[in-house]
Amino acid sequence: MTELCFVAAQAGQNVTIIDINSELLEKAQKSIQTNLTRVGKKLYKGDEAKIASFVKESAERIRVSTKLEDGADVDLIVEAIVEKLDVKQELFNKLDVKKSSYGGLHFFNPVPVMKLLEVIKCDSTSEETYQTMMEWGKSVGKTCITCKDTPGFVVNRLLGPYSAEAIRMLERGDATKEDIDIGMKLGAGLPMGPFELADYTGLDTNRLAQQALYSMTKNEVFAPIELLEKMVAEGKYGIKSGEGFYKYNKK
Repeated sequence: MTELCFVAAQAGQNVTIIDINSELLEKAQKSIQTNLTRVGKKLYKGDEAKIASFVKESAERIRVSTKLEDGADVDLIVEAIVEKLDVKQELFNKLDVKKSSYGGLHFFNPVPVMKLLEVIKCDSTSEETYQTMMEWGKSVGKTCITCKDTPGFVVNRLLGPYSAEAIRMLERGDATKEDIDIGMKLGAGLPMGPFELADYTGLDTNRLAQQALYSMTKNEVFAPIELLEKMVAEGKYGIKSGEGFYKYNKK
């Protein structure tokens, strides 16, 4: 959520962040401020006045709220809540939006760095809504591709089996996590190995995504993996918890 709002504000757009948790909103504001400062320093090397102006103007475009109605006057609503279907459906039921105005926008982490945006055109999505999503995606600097509303869309439908098989290889003792990561980075030209990526995105998120794909497709490649289940149960979510497949210095 934070990175998405940061990207929109950096592109000169007004943003309203809505969350039921006020503490998370406060953390989001601090995180965005930090990211804006980092980008400002990169854009205006050594020019403190321009850096300060960039950060101030961008930050002023962002407001936060715990009330859903504070998003009533926006042109576009982007849902970025927990990957649980019942929670998402509960939110959608509260929105007074006709079906033709719904579509999908799937970003990739880290949002400020990853250039891809999957634009999902549902059966009910109007052409106007679809074009609006495409234009907005381009306005925040993304390369947009289109996919039907199919489980996992393009990338995660292909990435899911890759991630699952990597974990199963580790579980069987076929290779170490370090060697699997090195192999995929040097052998497949990927910027991160599967375990580095899982730790970055969150093992809990990875597990929820696998559960959703298994529920929708019944494909055994997405079936629960004992090692992943055990790690999530132990609170080993990756970078955000300080430990996943690797250990991190949690600040």
